[in-house]
Amino acid sequence: MSRTRDPFANFERMRRQIDELFGDAWTRAGLAQRRTGFRPRVDVYYSDSGDRPKVVIKADLAGVATDDVSIEVRARTLVITGERKARDPEGRVYQQIEIESGPFQREIQLGVDVLAEEARATYDDGVLRIEIPLATAGEARQVPIDPSAENGEADQ
Repeated sequence: MSRTRDPFANFERMRRQIDELFGDAWTRAGLAQRRTGFRPRVDVYYSDSGDRPKVVIKADLAGVATDDVSIEVRARTLVITGERKARDPEGRVYQQIEIESGPFQREIQLGVDVLAEEARATYDDGVLRIEIPLATAGEARQVPIDPSAENGEADQ
């Protein structure tokens, strides 16, 4: 598999730096989108190691309890939903808040057919790792023609 550089990989980092530089100027000007929750960062790659090829998804979910995460495979789309709950004991006065909390949903287009029923997930040090085996093209199969369907008899 060839490795190509994603030209858009650094846009989110640049957006955050611009937000820090201008503070809430974007919000005052009415140009900022209201965000609820956060958008976990993910890495997606394909691996040939092991007994069969698979797609591996790693999601940065630091501070999210496994009970608050749901994983679903819908055809060629992986959907991760959950919530990072705010830990805000009363009486604190914050100078700065950067750790986003709230509900989230990430839909990751896989681009390949996968065996959803064989998907496995682990969670270690705030990183959710999902491995889904790739579906392999099956052997060609002859399809017999039903003789009763000859001359349109099957439509009756």
